[in-house]
Amino acid sequence: MLKRLLGVLPVVFGVLLLTFLLVHLVPGDPVEVMLGESATQADRAGLRAALGLDQPLPVQFGHYLLQLTQGDFGRSIHSGADIAGLLAERLPATLRLALLALAIAVLIGLPLGILAALHARRWPDQLATIASLTLSAMPHFWLGPLLMLLFALWLGWLPVSGMEGRWAMVLPALTLGFGLAAILTRMTRASLLEVLHEDYVRTARAKGLPERQVILGHAMRAALLPVVTVLGLQLGSLLAGAVITETIFSWDGIGRLLVESIEKRDYPVTQACVLVIALSYVLVNLLTDLVYARLDPRIRFAS
Repeated sequence: MLKRLLGVLPVVFGVLLLTFLLVHLVPGDPVEVMLGESATQADRAGLRAALGLDQPLPVQFGHYLLQLTQGDFGRSIHSGADIAGLLAERLPATLRLALLALAIAVLIGLPLGILAALHARRWPDQLATIASLTLSAMPHFWLGPLLMLLFALWLGWLPVSGMEGRWAMVLPALTLGFGLAAILTRMTRASLLEVLHEDYVRTARAKGLPERQVILGHAMRAALLPVVTVLGLQLGSLLAGAVITETIFSWDGIGRLLVESIEKRDYPVTQACVLVIALSYVLVNLLTDLVYARLDPRIRFAS
């Protein structure tokens, strides 16, 4: 565990460095965005000095790292607001959206995968395969407007966008969850098909155990190992994939905040958003390892 935690440090540093360099290499000047083209050269120079943008990039990066070690994300160049407050305000919305999307994916993907494995090469398997391939071929920027057009504009069942109302989260969660459900369906099917031919499954059936207990109590426990790995990785990708979905549905989360900061060339906010997404990936991978070891004692006691 200590080795894994220490391994996080170079990953986070690499993310910070690459993000800092890429953000500053993107064409555009935040001073131009804030003051407009009609501002004088003196005004631009004064604002650039006040924001610290006149210093060399290594100096700016050093100051940024020093602030992070003190738990300070800095302030927004554009609004002057405390970035930690912005993150605390936007992060819960993204987490709620990602968790609901994950729940939708599990409720759809696991039953479909089990059904396809138990009826391999028959019509339920073929339908599940067609459904998973169709969903996996739909990118978020296409599926989101399609669901919006169908359920919000044509049928009028759900709100088009925004965060008002109890049903506002359904469409963006479905947009994120359908793609993950397709991956889980294929992974569950392949993993369960491999496990069903193992000796301990045949032994459980030979003992006269009910088929439900054989599948859920014995086969699925081993089949879930690769599924848990994919689930953990995809949960991290949901946080990153929410960038497009939150923008489409005007969902005020980390993803939309990231897009807004890029448009405004708000360097500190962009770096903070990318850092939060990267840390989410790392922490989810760590939790996945713990769950994996819990499901398989051979991993826990391996030398």
